[in-house]
Amino acid sequence: MTMTPDTVMTIGTHALQTTLILAAPLLLVALALGLLVGIFQAATQINEMTLSFIPKLLGMAATVVIAGPWMLKVMMDYTRELFESIPGLIG
Repeated sequence: MTMTPDTVMTIGTHALQTTLILAAPLLLVALALGLLVGIFQAATQINEMTLSFIPKLLGMAATVVIAGPWMLKVMMDYTRELFESIPGLIG
């Protein structure tokens, strides 16, 4: 397998898919917490900016602690696969 435009597109597509998979847990937690805090602020009419920031920060930190090992494994698998494909790309 040599470096063709199809190969480049495949590598790029796989990189984008991996990025989306890694970002999904963090983005979903931020979305859910933002929605909950927004509903709470609308119900109580409290418009404090730190009220929306602190729960998101804590939720994202908890998500990284919980999903971090899985995210690291996915990233390492992708990197290993990419490095192992280098000899085939240049040969």
